[in-house]
Amino acid sequence: MKGRVLVLGGDGYLGWPTAMHLSRRGYRVAVVDNFAKRNWEQEVGVEPLFPIPTLHERVRAWREVSENEIELHVGDLTDYRFVESIFQSFRPDAIVHYGEQPSAPYSMIDVRTAGYTQYNNVIGNLNVLFAMRDLAPDSHLVKLGTMGEYGTPDIDIEEGYLTVQHNGREHTFLYPKTPGSLYHLSKVHDSHNIHFATRIWKLRATDLNQGVVYGVETDESALDDRLATSFHYDEVFGTALNRFCVQAVAGEPLTVYGKGGQTRGYLNIRDTVQCVELAVKNPADAGELRVYNQFTEQFSVKELAEKVRTAAEQLGMSPKVINAPNPRIELEEHYYNAKHSKLLDLGLEPHYLGEELIDSMLEKIERYKERINRNQLVMGVKWSPTGAVKAPPSADIDPPTRERVPVAVGDKTPA
Repeated sequence: MKGRVLVLGGDGYLGWPTAMHLSRRGYRVAVVDNFAKRNWEQEVGVEPLFPIPTLHERVRAWREVSENEIELHVGDLTDYRFVESIFQSFRPDAIVHYGEQPSAPYSMIDVRTAGYTQYNNVIGNLNVLFAMRDLAPDSHLVKLGTMGEYGTPDIDIEEGYLTVQHNGREHTFLYPKTPGSLYHLSKVHDSHNIHFATRIWKLRATDLNQGVVYGVETDESALDDRLATSFHYDEVFGTALNRFCVQAVAGEPLTVYGKGGQTRGYLNIRDTVQCVELAVKNPADAGELRVYNQFTEQFSVKELAEKVRTAAEQLGMSPKVINAPNPRIELEEHYYNAKHSKLLDLGLEPHYLGEELIDSMLEKIERYKERINRNQLVMGVKWSPTGAVKAPPSADIDPPTRERVPVAVGDKTPA
């Protein structure tokens, strides 16, 4: 075994492919999840495009397909006793942390979802840091951050740090953060807490400030339909390129928010699992917080839409690109130049966004065309305080709660 890797949020779009990827490469892998994401999907009335078995079923299917084991632990990261028990039993060498509420629109629905996002993400991450300090001080945290922490400053975005000269003196700070949603703000809090833990407790951490991810599968998920990951195209949990591809297949217009000049970093899901493996293989030093900007290319939203339109036309589709009212508060035309060399220096081999790659996405989506729910494409979540915010169906009840799954702490999938 190359080492023990604990994947937090192992039921998610990125967590499950990462677990399989590392397992296939000889790591002993355990996944942790409380299945809250499936509850959030039910709450707002969406579902992934591809049928997704339970995580228990996927773990069993992985064993059959690959002859490799993935351990499964069910529990909530905001419960410190649970986190402590996992660290005591599994003794991780590395912790890959995806286990957070991942949606900016969800965090902006109302005070309930905003508060839930902040509490769930920040407290869960704090519990992991304390467990590392007390039980696994030599382990390495690989934390999924986001490029959205930076916002869109009118200067170049460095990889994590900025050196400032002021009144004849010089100091290096974490790069200033100007997030555009309460979800992204929760990730800023995480980054500051991790920075504190590395400075004061001498922990090891790598913050992966990831761009927008697209793609339908990885080498591992393509082995068997039961290993599919949770591909979303809806307005709450989906991302721009994935949504455009589904709109094209469904015969719907490709909806570019506002002017479409919003520019961000993008990467293929296959590169996400590559980047995480590179971070695990090359751990930070004790007392070090490394920050990697994890993306491979920069595009504006309108550039993405045009790429999808061109590829779809080659396959006999005829989608239109339209400019739709922007539900977000953001600059629609801005300067954007983010550095992203450190993962390339470690050996990242990018999958660049070409017509062939978009074709493969469109072709797989076409197989599941009958499952597309057009009502999920526009759901009315707005950033503006004067906008008509769409509350989830459960808005008239108490704030979201985490259902306690009736499984013992540390429960593992039976052999």
